[in-house]
Amino acid sequence: MTTIDIDNESCIKCSKCVKVCPAYILTQESAKAEINVRNVQTCIGCGHCVAVCPTDSVIHSLFPQEKVHTLNRDIIPSPEQVMELCKARRSNRAFLSSPVPESYLRQIVEAAHLAPTASNGQEVSFTLVTNPDLLKQVSDITIDTFEATVKKISNPLIKPFLGLISPEAKGAASKLNAVIAKHKSGTDAILRGAKAILFIHTPSTANFGRQDSNLAYQNASLMAESLGVSQFYTGYVCIAIDLDKKKKLAKLLNIEGNIHAGMALSMPAFKFPKYTDREDLKLTIF
Repeated sequence: MTTIDIDNESCIKCSKCVKVCPAYILTQESAKAEINVRNVQTCIGCGHCVAVCPTDSVIHSLFPQEKVHTLNRDIIPSPEQVMELCKARRSNRAFLSSPVPESYLRQIVEAAHLAPTASNGQEVSFTLVTNPDLLKQVSDITIDTFEATVKKISNPLIKPFLGLISPEAKGAASKLNAVIAKHKSGTDAILRGAKAILFIHTPSTANFGRQDSNLAYQNASLMAESLGVSQFYTGYVCIAIDLDKKKKLAKLLNIEGNIHAGMALSMPAFKFPKYTDREDLKLTIF
């Protein structure tokens, strides 16, 4: 059972904890009045109240002293540095044959784990694949799924109605066939020879699983870029996951629930010395 108490001797009644609590558990009747606690059972365990308190006066059962850390803002990158990192991030598929150092992979996963989740549900889990045989099976399952899909949408009985059932699937066969042909010619059209793949998944009961997973992906992607690790979104694999109702990939990796995102990782054969402008920013302000 979650408990929250306020140490009134050290509390300076600044009301910061009251203002940041998303569940309105902490209250203050007037400025400089004592902080009160109500409806503790609705606490989502986000830790905002503990993290914002300047005098360590919020005593939260979920966050004992060893789980609370002072943030070193002196080493947080500047806005200019963050922007440069965003400009540097590319889907580089030219890899070295050497593996990604384990310490790098752990930092990438840790960054993903730190991403926010809806209502602080923290239901996101990670599966990291570095075994070459399993990586090949990931590619093979993706191609097998594409072949089965092409066969289905090319069925003479289904084809006339395909535009009505799924307009986007109408032109999918030629694209999937191109990927299949490339892969069968000996080119790894799925993982491009990546030495690792990170799958991000949630229980099937998670209401915001896809959103939470893609927030985690963005954290992981920026950390990979900062470490000099090349990465790209495994779009083909994710499409196959959505198409495969038998969940062959999830079963192969003993993943329960739904896989929402995947990131291929490898050390780059080279780095990009420049960045190019995107199309003009589309922004509407009201």
